[in-house]
Amino acid sequence: MRRQRAAFFAALFVITGWIPAVAQDITLRSPDGAVEISGTLLGFDGEFYRVDTKFGELTVDGSGVMCDGPGCPNLSTYVAEIVFSGASVMTDILLPALVEGFARREQLQAARIDLDDTRFVYELTRSDAARPAARFEFRVTTTDEGFADLLANEADVVLASREIRPAERRRAEDSGMGDLTDANRSRVLALDALVPVVALTNPVREISTETLARVFTGEITNWQSLGGPDAPILLHLPGAGSGLGQTAEDRLAAPLNRSLSEDVHRHRRTAQIAASVADDPFGLGLASFAETAPARALTLTGSCGFSLNATRRTVKTEDYPLTSPLFLYLPARRLPKMARDFLAYTRSAPAQIVIRRSGFVDQSPEEIAINDQGDRFANALLSAGSEIDLAQLKEMTETLTPLTRLTTSFRFEPGSARLDAQSRSNVAQLASAIATGTYDARRLLFVGFSDGVGAAAANQNIARARAEAVQAAVLSAIDAGVTDRIDLGVAAFGEALPMACDDSDWGRRVNRRVEVWVR
Repeated sequence: MRRQRAAFFAALFVITGWIPAVAQDITLRSPDGAVEISGTLLGFDGEFYRVDTKFGELTVDGSGVMCDGPGCPNLSTYVAEIVFSGASVMTDILLPALVEGFARREQLQAARIDLDDTRFVYELTRSDAARPAARFEFRVTTTDEGFADLLANEADVVLASREIRPAERRRAEDSGMGDLTDANRSRVLALDALVPVVALTNPVREISTETLARVFTGEITNWQSLGGPDAPILLHLPGAGSGLGQTAEDRLAAPLNRSLSEDVHRHRRTAQIAASVADDPFGLGLASFAETAPARALTLTGSCGFSLNATRRTVKTEDYPLTSPLFLYLPARRLPKMARDFLAYTRSAPAQIVIRRSGFVDQSPEEIAINDQGDRFANALLSAGSEIDLAQLKEMTETLTPLTRLTTSFRFEPGSARLDAQSRSNVAQLASAIATGTYDARRLLFVGFSDGVGAAAANQNIARARAEAVQAAVLSAIDAGVTDRIDLGVAAFGEALPMACDDSDWGRRVNRRVEVWVR
């Protein structure tokens, strides 16, 4: 009978929680003694116990049971603990700034304690308390190691400078951590980008994306090929396990069906790249957007005359072709309340200011006036194909001139109708802004654009279908009644407003997009 009751009780629990360094035996009993659960304590988050029992791994509400045994925690001395592990570009700068911002908002004192070169802890303490309320540990590793720590139950949150790989996703799901690509398991914290950097004394000022790829795959090895001196190009990249390093592999080498050159100097911490290149007159590095100083960034160009610098605006709109989102991945288990509050804070408006001041790109939508987009419309006239006539350009201009463009853009995974990771995050951000009344009594127009490959009429239809798909995704993320307060619409102009050259995979990907315009 007791076994049946326990089994029924177990069915009410969700497998979640924090894992302590040492597991011990405990027994949990309901006040009336009708339910008793014995097993090994795996974690306690201040509210819930997580216990490994003969029925499997269970999470039990601590308010409904009494704990007996050597492993029972002292409720009066409980400290919420959470371990973050992953990309150094996030642990070195971004997360410390966010923790300190969170502490200020919550009126907590934040004390940083450096444990060694790769680990530090923030203790968050209330002014009237003798012990910390929370302890956040950070492991300065790589994206690869962050996922490995999560799978080994040595971390609670992965800090990733790339999207999760299919194999990592399968292993996490097989380990009972849920689908880490679900909306409540992954989120974009901020935006970064891969930026080519050189020493200040280097005469080269710009490079095409294709040439950059040919350099980093070892096909081009001398600065003379780039308009520089007769000298070898010395390459600098993030470490092989780094998400930014893997983004370079995906974005630069993969489209050429090549691998990155082995003749490259790898840096464990991304902040070291720009510093090393600044001291190397023949160096060329791929640095984080937030960590280009003291080196000089190169402009990305195209054979058809387009050029793009990595700026906060071009990264936020993903018009810059080497934009790289920064992710948080959370397993399907319960975190302590202080940790949940911190994660909620990272999405708030004050946190976006902290992200921006840290040198990264935040996700707060901004409006770009039509007068600030002169280059885009000039390029439309200069680059329009033979199938785009003046009447179509005039229609586009008349439609968009009364509006302003949001920095929120949407793109799709290669060869797929599924929005990419950043765009899925943008759906949630835009839906939240609509729900909170940001765009009440205004018009939002989802405008589809395409690359120039194929017939213009077909591209127009594809662009409209994508715009309609984005609108549907946003509508599905908000309550039906909310749409009564705004005016939503769809338009498409196909290949009429290119952002990059269509002669490369990089350019075509940038051109295939859905923009949001507002009046």
